[in-house]
Amino acid sequence: MTQALINGRSTRLPDDPEALLVDVLRDDLRLTGTKLVCGAGVCGACTVLVDGAPVVSCLLPAKAVAGKTVTTVEGVGAGKLHPVQRAFMALDALQCGFCTPGFIVEAAAFHDAWRAARGAATPAREEIAAALSGHLCRCGAYDNILRAVADACAGRYDGDAERSARIEGRAKVTGDALYTVDLRHEGQLEALILRSPHARARVVALDLEPARGAAGVAAAVSLIDDDPMLTFVGQPIAAVAATDRKSALGALAAIKVDYEILPSVVGPEAARKPGAPILFPRGKGQKYNASEGAGAPASWSGNVRGPVSAFSHKKKSARRSIDRARAGGDPLLFEGAFRTGIQQHTCLEPHAAVARFDGDALTVHISTQAVSDLRTKIAKRFKLDPAKVQVIAEHIGGGFGSKATLADETIVAVKLAQAARRPVRVAFDRQEELSVAGYRPATEVRIALLPGRDGALKALSIVAHSDAGVAANSTVAGLARLIYPAEAKELVDYDVVSDLPPGAPFRGPGGPPMAFALEQAIDETALRLKVDPVQLRKRWDPNPNRQRLYDWAAGLDTWRKRLSPEAQSGRYRRGVGVAAGYWLYLWQLGTKVALAIENGRLVASVATQDIGTGTRSVIADRIAREFELEPHEVEVRIGDSSLPEGPGSGGSRVTASIVPPLMIAAGRLKAGIAEKTGRKPAPGSNAPWRELIAASPDFKVEAEREEDDSRTIYGNNSLLKDAGMIGWIFGFMMRRSLHVAIGAGAPSSVQVLEVEVDTWLGHARVIRAHSGIAVGKLAAPVLARSQAAGAIIQGLGYALYEGREVDARTGDVLTVSLDDYRMPGIADIPPIDLHFDEGGFDHVLGGSVGIGEVATVPTSAAIANAIHNAIGVRPCEIPIRPDRLLGLLERGSAA
Repeated sequence: MTQALINGRSTRLPDDPEALLVDVLRDDLRLTGTKLVCGAGVCGACTVLVDGAPVVSCLLPAKAVAGKTVTTVEGVGAGKLHPVQRAFMALDALQCGFCTPGFIVEAAAFHDAWRAARGAATPAREEIAAALSGHLCRCGAYDNILRAVADACAGRYDGDAERSARIEGRAKVTGDALYTVDLRHEGQLEALILRSPHARARVVALDLEPARGAAGVAAAVSLIDDDPMLTFVGQPIAAVAATDRKSALGALAAIKVDYEILPSVVGPEAARKPGAPILFPRGKGQKYNASEGAGAPASWSGNVRGPVSAFSHKKKSARRSIDRARAGGDPLLFEGAFRTGIQQHTCLEPHAAVARFDGDALTVHISTQAVSDLRTKIAKRFKLDPAKVQVIAEHIGGGFGSKATLADETIVAVKLAQAARRPVRVAFDRQEELSVAGYRPATEVRIALLPGRDGALKALSIVAHSDAGVAANSTVAGLARLIYPAEAKELVDYDVVSDLPPGAPFRGPGGPPMAFALEQAIDETALRLKVDPVQLRKRWDPNPNRQRLYDWAAGLDTWRKRLSPEAQSGRYRRGVGVAAGYWLYLWQLGTKVALAIENGRLVASVATQDIGTGTRSVIADRIAREFELEPHEVEVRIGDSSLPEGPGSGGSRVTASIVPPLMIAAGRLKAGIAEKTGRKPAPGSNAPWRELIAASPDFKVEAEREEDDSRTIYGNNSLLKDAGMIGWIFGFMMRRSLHVAIGAGAPSSVQVLEVEVDTWLGHARVIRAHSGIAVGKLAAPVLARSQAAGAIIQGLGYALYEGREVDARTGDVLTVSLDDYRMPGIADIPPIDLHFDEGGFDHVLGGSVGIGEVATVPTSAAIANAIHNAIGVRPCEIPIRPDRLLGLLERGSAA
């Protein structure tokens, strides 16, 4: 028998020599602050201290800590918070919080060693980044993490005072926040999914009986329903629920499947070859959606869906103008082809669901972006009474668009819970996350841009082919309809389907690849016209929000002092690039909020969720301002479908959906307090509403999101008014399919990024980032900064690092771990300067709209434009890997 001292308590370690420390901590001791993400020692989420030294517990055998002292995040903050924890809370050095415990443990060790050796000196940014380089944060909280550790080391958080930018900040820095993967019900079973080993096959026979008879197995179910066709490696076939993972693995191996293996097409090139097998004749059987919206009707030609060109404007005129310019050798005509690679969502908390039946009532804990919508879909799918279905998502470890629908993890958990009549948990492993959990589709975009001799934008043509595996309905070219008005636009979207897992919406779906092509074309045209690129955008783009941002960008020292490629020599070259982007102002129809007084305390409730964006704090901050309270005095209840119907976290619509009804409800609650107490706020009181709330009896009011002065898509929508009937139809489809309205105005961003290129090694790094953002009044300024910085970091990864490899013969995804998938780390990010322009949305009650999508749209294009400014050659494919960058340099020197 062996013992270890874990968080100050003597603990017996298991006799199993294969037991890992992370499993002992999480499963046996219920110390769930230690998170399991990669299982390969890459991400740092499972970091603990062993005799004071940081160690990744996912690789450490439990027996290795025998006789030693182990401290988890729960032990770091025991009794009194560590200065690092207080700094993380105050400076919002976290978002979804799933990686936070690992960062806290490592940063606390660094802090303690630093203070012992250097006192209260402030460590350099590079020293902190080096110490924390073994940790990943997909939300991109790095900039604030660096500031928090520096301030903690400098002694600025040595006292006992605690303040938090987020309502849930303390729970996240102490490891107390519970996520779906942390839940353990009495008698809970572990489920695993049997997946197709073939890119294309038909299931001829499926025998589950050997699995049902295996030791520890409580249930086994088929997942192929009435369709035995398999169209990608990893497609679910069957699932088992057992007492533990080891038993479930044994049961999966016992399942007998007979396949008829069929010819497959892997990748868009194979799919378009003459004679290639057709996956979905005339679209029949195609069911996966790569977009957030419903698919518009479209024709099919073999494995190509499209053209979809509804947002074109005088399409034939655009094509004629470009053809004439090409035939005449017009030097102002720019034509180019741009390619973007796949970007994985890579949520650190995997897709997970825990389903439990109590009689005929179903409770499902899900790592989801849409608790309200999922209750409806689960009830419909399983023919249940919606009133007896409850969806709960207290904390979510990232989503980014991949957790917005009813997906396999939830369907499997519910089916197995029905069969076993016991709680069942499904949690994807990292290979599943990187192969079948969704991704931003790859694209090929061909663009032609023709300015007139008078300097006006005469014609624009964008033809996009999206590669989303078996999914369709991508919109890339169509998004260019709403920026840079031209005399004529040809905007055409195609989907090329193949036997690969389906893509899914990812933060600003279609926006980054559209901007990567369009914003480089704008820059190239500015060079040909010998015009400042910012000024050309200002000339061609009448949007008032972006007009103000162009003025801001033009005044930046980084922009004004940039050099030309010709003015530089030597190994390292620097370039500065600019790009603009926009997103739609969306809000959820039917959003309701409740405000109540309960036992002298103010309570706000809505069935939405917080995926790291800070929804709890947005609600608390807004209500606190209305009642002259501190945010911590407002209790916020979210993450539960039994609350008043709320919005999904997608399309940057949560803030715009909930703030207006919150303000209406606040007005009603104030009137109710005055009526019930017979008092109004006393003049001169320091806390007038606090006193009245304390004196008020319990009561509740509700409010529903109202239209914005009739200026939605049905009225004078300034964003889509030039789209005419097409714009009206688009708005109608959004309302009908997603219950989402499109409001007047466009959230906008303009970014100026400085890049350094190592011409010997082909490495590019962003060394400074400026982002101007116009999203109206900031509902929670500190959190808005976090969202914007994180969006830039994800855009940086998209441009420079992130990519997936696939075996073109078998359809196997080869990128299966975080060893293989390169995300930005804390040492990769530059200082980030954020400028918020808070005008432009006065017609929205509260003046606030969403920030998450628009802040990432222009990043990859700005980086590409900066690289061109550094080396004089334009990068047309991302990620801009060293081999590709060296190829550009060779091409440039040959020219």
